[in-house]
Amino acid sequence: MGKKNLMNSYTKFNVNFEKGIGTRVYDSEGKEYLDFIAGLAVNCLGHCHPAIVKALDEQSKKLIHVSNLYWTSPQIELAEKLVALSDHDTVFFCNSGSEANEAAIKIARKYGKLTGDMEKYEIITMENSFHGRTLGALAIMGQKKYKKDFMPLMEGVKSVKFNDIGDLKEKVSEKTCGVIIEPMQGRCIKIAHIEFLMEAKKLCEEYNALLIFDEVQCGIGRTGDLFAYKSFGVIPDVVCLAKGLGGGFPIGAVLANEKSSIFKPGDHGSTFGGNPLGCAVSLAVLKELTENKVLEGVKKKEAIFKEGIEKLAAKYNFIKKIGGKGLILGLHLNINNNMVIIRAFEKGLLLIGAGNNVIKIAPPLNITEDEINKGLKILEEVFQEL
Repeated sequence: MGKKNLMNSYTKFNVNFEKGIGTRVYDSEGKEYLDFIAGLAVNCLGHCHPAIVKALDEQSKKLIHVSNLYWTSPQIELAEKLVALSDHDTVFFCNSGSEANEAAIKIARKYGKLTGDMEKYEIITMENSFHGRTLGALAIMGQKKYKKDFMPLMEGVKSVKFNDIGDLKEKVSEKTCGVIIEPMQGRCIKIAHIEFLMEAKKLCEEYNALLIFDEVQCGIGRTGDLFAYKSFGVIPDVVCLAKGLGGGFPIGAVLANEKSSIFKPGDHGSTFGGNPLGCAVSLAVLKELTENKVLEGVKKKEAIFKEGIEKLAAKYNFIKKIGGKGLILGLHLNINNNMVIIRAFEKGLLLIGAGNNVIKIAPPLNITEDEINKGLKILEEVFQEL
């Protein structure tokens, strides 16, 4: 299926999905799957949510694209909404998480030139971080296996051990223009310590650098708050968003406070960024999350998941722990996760790995308690067979 014509950039499951409703997807044979991946933490409202379908239908009949040379109401309304819900002042729209992080890199580099000199260009990143696969994003990524075939990459990047305050203090200097952190590392489901984030904020203020949070995966309600930084009580200068922002429609955004709102015409751009169709969908997603109280149930559902996994851990000694926050959780195992994921797939449950020994659980935020329990039951059936 498609092997002759698609570049071999993904290892795909042998399935062809044709439709999805809520937390369920259906393949070409009509088999039903319970989705605990949500399109890689993208489908925050599940598949084909009525609010998204309605926004697509209505906006597609009005205006789809005109470029950023002109104002459009959906873009203005979405920017106003994001600013009102956050602690930031301006928004740059793009199409993906990688693009959002690329824009943040440029903001930090320009900020360094404006506030320092040509030597203020270093960006501090974290070990095991993941910020995307473009060349700029690769340069600030903390995982060598993704970088080795594309060297040399952008210079001026220093890596810090995640949650190591001493290492952070040693690396930040007058040359630092930005520090980029995932409040929760999506590739290994590791949570930042609040003390570490507070120290990063303090150091950025001391050395006049920008604190950037990559919330591409952990933002838009995943932690139980609309923005992940609100779950940690540390406000960054710049926030990078994508994935859940469009609930399945491609859109990314960079939120900036007043001091980091430094782009001028010509500094950066995105042909499709902030197009009316994407902005209309994102507005519908944000309204559903905040006004229809989807966010209010996330922490309760986290507790249901964790309680269920802890019961399984008492039965199966290869389960180490359940980590994570909200509805981006990591099931840490003493065994390779591949067989668990494959067997769960065969039984109709979609899971994904985070490294070799962690199973990531990131279902739609509006998943029901019954659906959580059904997924945990399938998971136990898999564990019984190992």
